[in-house]
Amino acid sequence: MAQQGIQLDETKFCCSICLDLLRDPVTIPCGHNYCMSCIKSCWDEEDQKKIHSCPQCRQTFTPRPVLGKNTMLAELLEELKKTELQAAPPDRCYAGPGDVACDFCTGRKVKAIKSCLVCPASYCEQHLQPHYDVAPLKKHKLVEANVKLQENICSRHDEVMKLFCRTDQQFICYLCSMDEHKGHDTVSAAAEWTERQKELGVSRQNIQHKIQDKEKDVKVLQQEVKAINLSADKAVEDSEKNFTELVRFIEKRSPDVKEQIRSQQKAEASRAEELQEKLKQEIAELRRKDAELEQLSHTEDHTHFLHNYPSLSRLSESTDLPSTNIRPLQYFEDVTTAVSEARDKLQGVLTEEWPKISWTVTDVDVLLPQPEPKTRAEFLKFSRQITLDPNTADAYLSLSEGNRKAAFMTEEQLYSSHPDRFIKWYQVLSREGLTGRCYWEVEWSGWGVSVAVAYKDISRRGNECGFGYNDKSWALQYFNNSYQFRHNNIKTPIPGPLSSRVGVYLDHRAGILSFYSVSETMTLLHRVQTTFTQPLYPGFWLGVRATAELCKLK
Repeated sequence: MAQQGIQLDETKFCCSICLDLLRDPVTIPCGHNYCMSCIKSCWDEEDQKKIHSCPQCRQTFTPRPVLGKNTMLAELLEELKKTELQAAPPDRCYAGPGDVACDFCTGRKVKAIKSCLVCPASYCEQHLQPHYDVAPLKKHKLVEANVKLQENICSRHDEVMKLFCRTDQQFICYLCSMDEHKGHDTVSAAAEWTERQKELGVSRQNIQHKIQDKEKDVKVLQQEVKAINLSADKAVEDSEKNFTELVRFIEKRSPDVKEQIRSQQKAEASRAEELQEKLKQEIAELRRKDAELEQLSHTEDHTHFLHNYPSLSRLSESTDLPSTNIRPLQYFEDVTTAVSEARDKLQGVLTEEWPKISWTVTDVDVLLPQPEPKTRAEFLKFSRQITLDPNTADAYLSLSEGNRKAAFMTEEQLYSSHPDRFIKWYQVLSREGLTGRCYWEVEWSGWGVSVAVAYKDISRRGNECGFGYNDKSWALQYFNNSYQFRHNNIKTPIPGPLSSRVGVYLDHRAGILSFYSVSETMTLLHRVQTTFTQPLYPGFWLGVRATAELCKLK
């Protein structure tokens, strides 16, 4: 039985696989304890190898050990739960990270609901009751629980600061008003509060006026967006029309020139062929007459020669035609030159005018918030190629596929010592730090996986370095066929559909981090809205026999 006054650390009774309190605890031969369901699931995956190992110390067992419930440990856990239930208030509203704890609670602190400016201290509902029942305490000033309550105490005199020095613009206690603030313009904190409340009212009015003015500006911008869209649509339509007309004009002129060339070719060729035929006929006639003259030249009959020569000689003179002037074969080269000159002039005009067109388009600049993508095609516009950094990988992780894939290994890998390496957490970070708008996808398999982003200065050893267990990382975790999101060690269950592929969208400037289940459609699993102060590095945590790969996206 647990003795009263002994505080037990619950983390000592957590399963190292699911990281929650042991359920149906079992002790395996090496002495380590696990949830019955967790170690069974782990060993089920090892059945094919017929060698089963401890996820913590790696000791192997053959054959598979028979598991039995650790009765003593189970009874101890039950006693621990009963002891905490008896000592805790009905609602078990314990103080967590960021909460104000009751100053009067012993043992595990309960969340405070009020702080007293007179005492000064913070109280849970049980310890606050005297302030409602005891007459002197009823006069104390109670405010909402404030973790900065000590700021109301004078560090010099250890008195509550109930006065405000307007000369030095600071809170003081009554002893300060008689010492270093003597002669200063001092009023009660309540009076200063009243005065500042009036100023606050004026400030709020000014802010509300600014809000109204900015809402008007938003409406104007909305109208501008509509006008921009309409103008852009019309510009695209008119540009397509003008370019289409220009192309049609050129396409139309091309067959016209071709037809003119062919027509002129036909006419000139026909004329040349007619002249060619006529010249052939004249050549034949001349050859005939030459033959007659040759025959006449051989006759020795003077009477016959003199009788026929006049007629033959006159015929020869009548058929003597002037030589034909044939133009050189460069007739259509002038057409080619003319078309080339027209092409060069058109290209020159377009080359000269194109920068003006491009500048006119890019000169349209409207600063508007960028909406988050809706479809996978829109997400892929922001895809980034990411690789894993071997210097950060835990010794039981193996990298492959060009440092895009990580796999859990049962034996340590031969990595060199490096200050960036994670120790005892099966984790790895990317080489690339991301800012702006980015999207990537992860394909995973196995029993437990975390898809995460983290600042580069996240711790590399100890319990605080786990993804999601600190304020420097955000993790989507998969355990026992369900998702959960974890940040700063706060766990949020996620009921989304399970998929072996997860998409991650980051808008660093807007402080948006979204996780999607990717299958035939994209389903939002969880969205974070915060302020990122450093570049974010994608990373994985892998459970036993798990793998995760950064997908290549087109």
